[in-house]
Amino acid sequence: MKKKYVAIASLLMATTLLTACGGEKGKADTKSDVKVEKTGMPIVKETLKMTMMAPGLGKTEWEDLASAQALEELTGIDFDYVTPPETDFKTKLNLAFASDELPDVIFGAGNQNLTNAQQADYGSQGRLIALEDLIDKYAPNLKAILDKHPEFKKSITAPDGHIYSLPRLYPEETSNPLYISPLWYNGDWLEKLGVKELPKTTDDLYNLLVRFKNEDPNGNGKQDEIPMSDGNKLLLLRMWLMPAFGMKIQGIEEIDGKVRFAPATEEYKEYLAFMNKCYTEGLLDKEVFSQSADQYQGNTETNKVGLFGAYASYMSTGKNPDDAITDPMFQQLTSDVQDTPLAPGHPRVSTGTFAITNKCASPEAAMRWADYLYTDEGAALMSQGPEGNWWKYEENSDGEKVRVYTGEDKQKMEEDRGKVGMDYGLVTPGVAVDSSDDPVRANADDPLQTKWTKFYENEIKEKVMSCAEVPFPVVYMTKDEIDKVAENSTDITTYVEQMEAKFITGVESLDKYDDYVKTLKDMGLDDYVKVYQEAYDRWEKAE
Repeated sequence: MKKKYVAIASLLMATTLLTACGGEKGKADTKSDVKVEKTGMPIVKETLKMTMMAPGLGKTEWEDLASAQALEELTGIDFDYVTPPETDFKTKLNLAFASDELPDVIFGAGNQNLTNAQQADYGSQGRLIALEDLIDKYAPNLKAILDKHPEFKKSITAPDGHIYSLPRLYPEETSNPLYISPLWYNGDWLEKLGVKELPKTTDDLYNLLVRFKNEDPNGNGKQDEIPMSDGNKLLLLRMWLMPAFGMKIQGIEEIDGKVRFAPATEEYKEYLAFMNKCYTEGLLDKEVFSQSADQYQGNTETNKVGLFGAYASYMSTGKNPDDAITDPMFQQLTSDVQDTPLAPGHPRVSTGTFAITNKCASPEAAMRWADYLYTDEGAALMSQGPEGNWWKYEENSDGEKVRVYTGEDKQKMEEDRGKVGMDYGLVTPGVAVDSSDDPVRANADDPLQTKWTKFYENEIKEKVMSCAEVPFPVVYMTKDEIDKVAENSTDITTYVEQMEAKFITGVESLDKYDDYVKTLKDMGLDDYVKVYQEAYDRWEKAE
């Protein structure tokens, strides 16, 4: 779970590719004779065997997951699971395509492992099946959502008009998704220093960080406090601090229909100047560019960090969730160059969660299986398994029937869910729902999960959603556009990352900023931005 939101920033910027057609779209090489029921369960009355390839994240083999077993019993579809470790999954999937030894379906890959470019490429070759007709006929739950939210459809449709993977959707009425893991203030430090109001401007933040450094907020009599740190180099700090200077992301962004490259703007120079000031004065962790995740965790767990990034604060501090609600979420800042709060917004669509290959024995059955995950019942079954494994029903002191965690250590609730749920740490097909009316509790009378969930949701609504703007939508590119971007994308990205570290640490003076921008332009930055502008314009005009 820790990795999911951190990973979300790299997933969102994936683009797609259109190549020459090859093979008949929407057709499988082989076909099962098993009859597929159009409604109800089971999907097939005669057991249907298929293969599923997915990233392996948990410690339990997928065939032993209670959710997988329950879905098999319910649907009649018996999957053989191929689940290489997440670190090897992309390589293994590419090898499967290269050798033409594909599974029936690909599950939970996401844009990072099965990019939109690959989806459209393999789709044009007929190796991934076009899904729009199957959605119309065999996915009533997903179809209803797409009909209600037509804006989603253009972000899952390739330039050739076909859909090659099912999405994870985040409708406004059910979810408030974060673009990436948030930042948190150390609530104990705020209390020790008598801070009653969180910083609203970059000057306010600077002044608070100075107090974190000099006033011994951890109370150990030493000046060992790290005012601000990040365990992912600057991934999280950058994402939430750049908006204070008028930018939504360290890359391509769209503002009022105009596409630009944020790290080549004057606003970016202001961000670098602020971060350099913090670094020089010891307010930014001196090890931020080099420390390991374990080093970072060691500092946050020993009460040495004042402002830090994590999916949930207690995952970094080691506190109990009920104690962690005193650690407030960072609220967006303003500055001399940005007079209103701004935050990066989630585009509310993630693709690559479920694809059907041309080896699939029954695309119709596979689509019906996936469509079940777009229901509340299907999502809960896949995520939490059936009663008696990770959860069970008990009565609380008021006589109410509530769902209760079956384990003894509430700190391990999410870890234990990884031994039950197929969606553990993965972006899977379905509709995101922030909370349910029947959450799993630590025990019958303990509202722990409800307290944390309500706190977390309120913090997001108040501090992020009220000022969130999507940096750049999920768009699709033609093969020609992808080729043009690929010519200099890696060089530009690498150069920006290198120079960011040099400017912040003072290795390179900001007096050389104009030279830095000139170098980017010499790398072909203008043409790079032009390609994204054309792709955005096409997306904007799509119905």
